[in-house]
Amino acid sequence: MSFPAWLASLLAAISLSTMLIPFASQADQSQTILVGLDADMSSGAAEGGESIRRGALVAIREINEQGGVLGRKMKLVVRDPRGNPARGKDNIMEFVGMPGLVAVLGGVHTPVALHELKAIHANKMIYLGPWAAGTPVVKNGFKPNFVFRVSVRDSYAGGFMSDHGLKAGYKKLGLLFERTGWGRSNERAIKDALGKRGLEPVGLEWFNWGVADLSKEIERLATKGAQAIILVANPREGGIAVKFMAARTESKRLPIISHWGISGGDFFDQNKSHLAKIDFAFLQTFSFLKPPLPERAAAFLDSFKKNFPEIKSATDVASPVGAAHAYDLLHLLAKAITVAGSTDRVAVRDALENIKDHAGLMKNYAPPFAEGRHDALDASNFIMAKFDEKGIIRPVSHESIFKTGSQ
Repeated sequence: MSFPAWLASLLAAISLSTMLIPFASQADQSQTILVGLDADMSSGAAEGGESIRRGALVAIREINEQGGVLGRKMKLVVRDPRGNPARGKDNIMEFVGMPGLVAVLGGVHTPVALHELKAIHANKMIYLGPWAAGTPVVKNGFKPNFVFRVSVRDSYAGGFMSDHGLKAGYKKLGLLFERTGWGRSNERAIKDALGKRGLEPVGLEWFNWGVADLSKEIERLATKGAQAIILVANPREGGIAVKFMAARTESKRLPIISHWGISGGDFFDQNKSHLAKIDFAFLQTFSFLKPPLPERAAAFLDSFKKNFPEIKSATDVASPVGAAHAYDLLHLLAKAITVAGSTDRVAVRDALENIKDHAGLMKNYAPPFAEGRHDALDASNFIMAKFDEKGIIRPVSHESIFKTGSQ
């Protein structure tokens, strides 16, 4: 007797899901501290999601090898929203019902995180942000606030990207943003940053996810006098922008200063022929090639290799920012659980605000968080980077971001 095709596909999907995301037994759950991961693992930002997963696993292995937390082991449970806010909310509700689950580690997409905020706070679920940069993810109006972030905050990133454009000689900046909460967060940040300098963008063009052509938007910004473009996009749409910028006459190609969303997927591999034709720099926080704390970065890389033998060198680590941020967040969570002496989410939330210091991979946190301040990083932790000819992300100074200088 043969199975219907749809049933065979369903059984295969269930089998794969079980293999990739093993559940602990009820007995294990009473002893194991679970951390959920709600990140894109299969669509446009899957590389970023995998980086976050790996950074978390490296931290969890270190914690468990040192005896765990409160004498209990930690374990990561993965769910994939595939960039869809509704699926993300469903994942949060599933995590809420898991015995022993103390916190959720988020993913790349700001729109997903924003859609989850009500469910997070209604259920007093701790949310740890290792990537999504939208300012309202943390500045969300909820009291008490259950969201803690080790990542970029757009209100800081706007000034940082604007400053690098200005320092490179470009005073007329055009904005090309995705039409999402993340894009709107950056609109406010960059307009505020430029306004403090008596400037304003020459134009702002919006686009939707799934767009296939950005030539008209780029042309309108160029017509308005843009000398460079600040781009806020994920890998797919960022690739469309790069493709149509590269297609312009060489003398009309504008430099692009990009937010880091493009680095969460296979952006370089899909666009390397186009990137070779334009000046393209983007925001980052962590690089093994110029780490904020070299000795700790070397130790982290050693642990990374131990967990993932296919990694032979620092340049093999894709989207390193996600791994670095997740690693620090998991160690901060373990410290908060220890301070609280409990896995009660409210107690751990309060403890996260009261950790005095932590020697992290990104910085010496002193303290990492406080009441009213749940972003652990600021613009002093940001860097600009470019892809080299092999796709390796290399930090650059503002003097070397662009080949052409001011126009």
